[in-house]
Amino acid sequence: MSSTTGQLLNQRPRFNHVYLQDNRFHLPKQIQFPVLPLNSHVPVPVLSISQFGSSRLLVCKCASEKFSSSFEREPGQEYRPEPNQIVKQNKGSTVEILKQSNSILPHVVLASTILALVYPPSFTWFTSRYYAPALGFLMFAVGVNSSEKDFIEAFKRPDAIFAGYVGQFVVKPLLGYIFGIIAVSVFGLPTPLGAGIMLVSCVSGAQLSNYATFLTDPPLAPLSIVMTSLSTATAVFVTPMLSLLLIGKRLPVDVMGMVSSILQIVIAPIAAGLLLNRLFPRLCEAIRPFLPPLSVLDTAFCVGAPLAININSVLSPFGLTISLLIVAFHTSAFVAGHFFSGLLFRKAPDVKALQRTLSYETGMQSSLLALALANRFFQDPLVGVPPAISTVIMSLMGFSLVMLWTKKNES
Repeated sequence: MSSTTGQLLNQRPRFNHVYLQDNRFHLPKQIQFPVLPLNSHVPVPVLSISQFGSSRLLVCKCASEKFSSSFEREPGQEYRPEPNQIVKQNKGSTVEILKQSNSILPHVVLASTILALVYPPSFTWFTSRYYAPALGFLMFAVGVNSSEKDFIEAFKRPDAIFAGYVGQFVVKPLLGYIFGIIAVSVFGLPTPLGAGIMLVSCVSGAQLSNYATFLTDPPLAPLSIVMTSLSTATAVFVTPMLSLLLIGKRLPVDVMGMVSSILQIVIAPIAAGLLLNRLFPRLCEAIRPFLPPLSVLDTAFCVGAPLAININSVLSPFGLTISLLIVAFHTSAFVAGHFFSGLLFRKAPDVKALQRTLSYETGMQSSLLALALANRFFQDPLVGVPPAISTVIMSLMGFSLVMLWTKKNES
């Protein structure tokens, strides 16, 4: 054996030798090959090829230091991702932030309430003519995130629809009558204030209850919309009857105006959202992340504007007492809807979601409609104080429940 060959064999490279003998390829059991990325080019220099009679020895020594340096980082070296990875990560995080905007809705509602109390001109420009488009936008957001099958499934639950109707026009009016009597008999408030509390309990459900259900239990949002639409459509007959029974005054309600309101606020926006989702799914996918923050801003205006416009009624000498009574009224309605639906649908697989949906439906009503009726058909302005306060209290309580129940769903 020559000295050159001996020096080569005495070297102990990082990887074992590969022997080619008699044209056969033999691999020692201890050999380990590194796993290389696809399309990688790592040079492996051949040191020597020597010949031993009929056998050939191929001795390969890998430059271990250079090879390992391509995969191992130095202690002070930082990993730097590719520019396209940074763009994708930023884009993904931005979309997630937009989608999670609904989680701050209760805080935004509270902030808009405080701002309306401290500086009413910030919302007084948002007059009643903007309410229909604002509520319609919320229904459009629900339509974009729903499908026709969801509404078909909603109509397959007539028992839940009937329960929501009873909550709107039986349970809630009874509670309104009780708290109206308490306001006059126990607290000694003027009779028009008690009549205002009763009037709040006689109107139909609020579209904000649909949006609250959509935030908490999206699959049941179509069911909530069907409930609210049914109560709104029949309110043209039921509300005057209830007002005559509870208050002693029959209120003429504009039938055509009510139907037009349903078309503008509920049916048309939802149909537009469903149609857009069916015909242009990519466009819906693109605009869907922007709907939550816009809906939060929209809701803030719907809550802050009525408070700012009716700030004198809220800050009246009876404001604090009426506020406490309205809080008790809505709390009782939320609890009643949640409790009785739990008894009726205790065997349903989605009983918890149904309880939340019917709680929203019973506890939230169209206080803006009650305010409009009070201003139009009652000479005493005190009748409009409870509906004005109810608009704010209902929204704050409803979206506080949204925050509470959403966190429970995530945990």
